[in-house]
Amino acid sequence: MEEQAEWDGVNKLLQHHGFKPVYFADPVENRNISDLILLDKKSAGEMRMTIRTMLTDSDRRQALIQELIKSNNELKEGVQQHMRGAAQQSQRATELEGLLDVVRTRVQDLEDRCLSKAVQQHSHTQQQQQKLCQVLEQKLSKQREEATDLQRKLYFTVKEEERRSARQIQTFQHICNKVSQQNSPADQQVLDVIDFYETKMSQLLDELRSVKGQSSQVAHQTGIKKTSGNVTPSFKTILKAYHEQQKGSQREIEALKKEVERLKRELDTRPTLKEVKFYKHKLRRLEGSIKHNNQSSPKEDIPSDISENINDQANLSAYYHHLLNDIKSLVSDPNAPLRLHRTKPSSVEFHTILPTLEGWAQQLHLLKDLQRGLNKLSVRLMPWQPSDGGHAASEVVKMEDMMLLVDTMLENTATDDEKVLRSPTRFTLGSMVSHFQKLFDVGSLSGVYPRMNEVYSRLGEATNTMRNLRDVLQLDSRVPPAEVVNRVASLVSSAEHTAGLHDVLGDADIDSIIVKVKQHEEFFPAFHDLILDILHTLGVRHLDDILPALRSLKHTD
Repeated sequence: MEEQAEWDGVNKLLQHHGFKPVYFADPVENRNISDLILLDKKSAGEMRMTIRTMLTDSDRRQALIQELIKSNNELKEGVQQHMRGAAQQSQRATELEGLLDVVRTRVQDLEDRCLSKAVQQHSHTQQQQQKLCQVLEQKLSKQREEATDLQRKLYFTVKEEERRSARQIQTFQHICNKVSQQNSPADQQVLDVIDFYETKMSQLLDELRSVKGQSSQVAHQTGIKKTSGNVTPSFKTILKAYHEQQKGSQREIEALKKEVERLKRELDTRPTLKEVKFYKHKLRRLEGSIKHNNQSSPKEDIPSDISENINDQANLSAYYHHLLNDIKSLVSDPNAPLRLHRTKPSSVEFHTILPTLEGWAQQLHLLKDLQRGLNKLSVRLMPWQPSDGGHAASEVVKMEDMMLLVDTMLENTATDDEKVLRSPTRFTLGSMVSHFQKLFDVGSLSGVYPRMNEVYSRLGEATNTMRNLRDVLQLDSRVPPAEVVNRVASLVSSAEHTAGLHDVLGDADIDSIIVKVKQHEEFFPAFHDLILDILHTLGVRHLDDILPALRSLKHTD
């Protein structure tokens, strides 16, 4: 009974591993002794010990084989991950090199365009300045001819004035000597003729003064144009000369404003037209009293200052009227910029000038805001280009700069339209993330990636298991998993093929696996120590960090 109990334990192990149990034969029933095997207790114990040892060794080898298969799969996955990472890095490097080439090409094109535009603008400015200089020279020659004619007329007028003055003195003396005919009509006619000649003389003097003032202004403008035209061909020198010319223009404008203020104050101190008429009336009364008292005093002594003030005021009024007419013609021109106000016809002559100029000033002030907005937009669209820090408050805003900036942004964004149209929108990406969160049953975006890694690792293990089962069962790689499961179930359930599972791995396979395990035991400690030394030397903790650290060391060397 003790032997039976011990053999029952051995039979359970044999059946658990798929082998047939050992049966005890009854000598009475089995008369054929050749079909029986007789074992003594010692041999039976050794047999049981041998069977247990073999089954235990088989379990250990089977577990070792599974571990080797698992380690091999993990190593394959690690190699594939490293290869995928290396391929991604190489592809990323290729894309960056292509992007760098495109950026260099764009920068070169922009530099060429900027230089060509600057050269064209400079040549156009020179041509305009030359044309303007020729026009001013022609005007100057005409004004010189007019000045010569006026000087000749003035000479004859002075001669005539001298003769008229002599005749006036003689006539005045003759009239003063006639006491009895003081208020005769003939004397009044003579006085009217004298007054007419004085008025004509004052008009000629005014014309001469206005011509002299315009000729001096034309000569000054011509000198400015000539000095501004003598620029060097260097682009920097052109910019410097242009800024200096702008500063000079600002100073001239300030000086003209001060001159206008001074003239206004001077006009306020001068007598009005009513006062002049009063002084003339008073002068006539004094002349009448002088004639009545037979006193000979020169008429020009009393009203000389008044007539000079009147002439200056008339000249200044004519100059301002001419200036307002020029401004009005510029504002009412159909080709004038920023025609914002549609004015109604009115009796006031210059009432439309001030609102139009205010609208122009407002639009020019808004150009600075437009320049700042374009600068911010260019920084957002082209962050790789260096920013110039914007324009200063005192710097003049140029439409050429804004047009060049807009062209640059259009060129940089036009090539990416197709890529932008093909790329998913923000709503699409959000829907994809929500779908993954719902699919993997995670509450946040950070939990999607670990769950995806876990799913892919499980899928890889299942794929490797199915591949190994197909290889062991000698099935085609295209066989579905259901057929593999059916084949394994049929092998397990079949009694006549129970021992077939143990024939899967033969003695040669087991010996080769043992050799590989021994080689692994010999090689792995040295490899493990080498990897630990490399990690310690590079100062990293993971195997994935070794390759980037070595690349960084190579670049630094």
